[in-house]
Amino acid sequence: MDTGMLIEKFILVVIIFLISLGIAAYSTYFERKLAAWIQDRVGPDRAGKFGLLQPIADGVKMFFKEDFIPKNSDRWLFIMGPGISMFTALITSAIIPWGPNIQAFGRTIELQVADFNIGILFIFGVVSLGVYGIMIGGWASNNKYSLFGAIRASSQMISYELAMGITLITIILMSGSLSLSEIVDKQHGMNWNIFYQPIAFIIFFVCSLAETNRAPFDLPECESELIGGYHTEYSSMKLGLFLFSEYVSMFISAAVISILFFGGYNFPGMDNFSGNTLALLCVLAFFAKIFMFIFIFMWIRWTIPRFRFDQLMHLGWKTLIPLSIINMLVTGIVIAFYQGWF
Repeated sequence: MDTGMLIEKFILVVIIFLISLGIAAYSTYFERKLAAWIQDRVGPDRAGKFGLLQPIADGVKMFFKEDFIPKNSDRWLFIMGPGISMFTALITSAIIPWGPNIQAFGRTIELQVADFNIGILFIFGVVSLGVYGIMIGGWASNNKYSLFGAIRASSQMISYELAMGITLITIILMSGSLSLSEIVDKQHGMNWNIFYQPIAFIIFFVCSLAETNRAPFDLPECESELIGGYHTEYSSMKLGLFLFSEYVSMFISAAVISILFFGGYNFPGMDNFSGNTLALLCVLAFFAKIFMFIFIFMWIRWTIPRFRFDQLMHLGWKTLIPLSIINMLVTGIVIAFYQGWF
C-alpha cells in the first residue's frame, strides 16, 4: 500500500469517525424530540434555535461535571470499562461499505476503510467484546446495583447473540460470502434479502435491540430497579462514554441491518446513474435506510414497556433460538434443492 493510499484511508477513517460521533450526538437530540412528541411535550428548545445546540451543551456539561472514582472500586478497571465500550462501538464502522468507489483527484477512492473477506464475523467478534466493557464497569464499581446490571447485560447479550448468529447463517447461505461488500453486491437494485428472509429479519432486529440494551430490553440499566445499572457509580465523561456508546452501537446496528436485509447502498433504479453521481445517491440511500431504523429503534423505546428478566430470557432461549434454527434449516434445504443437491 503506497503513501497516498494510506493517507486516503486515514482521511476516510477520520471522516467516518466524525460522522459516527455526529450522528450519535444528534441521535440524543432527535430521541428527546421524538419522546416529547409521543408524550405531548416540547422537548429541548433552549440551546440554540429549536434546541439544535443541545447535544453540544450536553457534551460540555459532561466534560465539566465532577469526575469521581468510588473509594473501594478497582481504579484501573473502573477507568477501562467506558473506554472498552466506546472502542468496540466505533471500530466496527471501519468495515462498513458506505457506497461504491468514487473518482476524485485522479484516483479511485473506496468508501470502505477495510474490506475483510470475513467482515461480518469481524463485526460479531468485536461486538461480542463490548460486553466486557459493561462487565468490567459493573464489577469495578464495587456496587451491588452495578454488578446486577453487569450480570444482566452479559446473560442478555450471550442469549441474543446466539439467535443473531444463527440468523446470520441464512444470509451467508444466500450470499455465499462473509464479506459485507459482496453481501451488498448480491442485493443489487431491489434484490434485497428482506424479500426472501422476513423471519430472519424480525429475529435479527429483535436481537439488535437486545444487543444495544435498548428498551424494551434495557434491563442492564433498569432505573426502576437498579438506579442506573452498570453505570450507577459513573459520572462526568466516563458516564458520557457509556451513554454515547449506546447511540454509536445503535447507528452501527442500523447500518448492519440495512446491509444484510435491505441492500445496503443499493436502491431501485440505480442502473440509470453512473460515476460519482451514482456513488453520491448510493450513500444518501444508505443513510436514509440507517435513519429509518434509528427512528424505529427510538419509536419502540418510547412505546413498548420493559420486559421482566424472566420474559427476556424466555424470549431469547425458547422462542428466538428455535425459530432461527428452523429458519436456517429450511433455508439450507431450499438452497440445496435449487442447486440440485437432491
